[in-house]
Amino acid sequence: MPDSQLTKARSLIKLGQPEQDTWSLSRVEDGMPTSRPVIVPLKLWFDHASEADVAPWLPSNTELTSELAEQLATAPLVAIDFPAFTDGRGYTLARLLRERYQYRGEIRAIGDVLVDQLFYMSRCGFDALALREDQHLDDALRALGAFSVSYQPAVDINEPLFARRLREA
Repeated sequence: MPDSQLTKARSLIKLGQPEQDTWSLSRVEDGMPTSRPVIVPLKLWFDHASEADVAPWLPSNTELTSELAEQLATAPLVAIDFPAFTDGRGYTLARLLRERYQYRGEIRAIGDVLVDQLFYMSRCGFDALALREDQHLDDALRALGAFSVSYQPAVDINEPLFARRLREA
């Protein structure tokens, strides 16, 4: 596969801070790129899972079984694709990876990632966010701090607000 088909995130936020993207993304399912490190489709990753500079991206319709989660545990990062901002299945994949399967590596949101989604993505377990090309980094960083308190438990805070208040009273 020609490396000219690889892309890098123009704007990447990792752990709440802007970061230069060192990983290239390939959406081509046949042919491994020579450029590394690279994120490739899940089907292609299975053949290269032992390589530390190759990571998978999961389509939003991925069925996350315990067997797949066990295989993903060795991946240096797992990218989850948002084919459209209205497709919320990626939130579930990230939360399952973090909570049910205890994945501790980087979980990166790719695809149609908008500023409005970032706060909620981080609550579900994403720690790296590759913004869509037309999204502005400054707006994204502000959006991550838009809410100072969350009522519901999530990956980032596993206790609801009422329980925190009772404990702190």
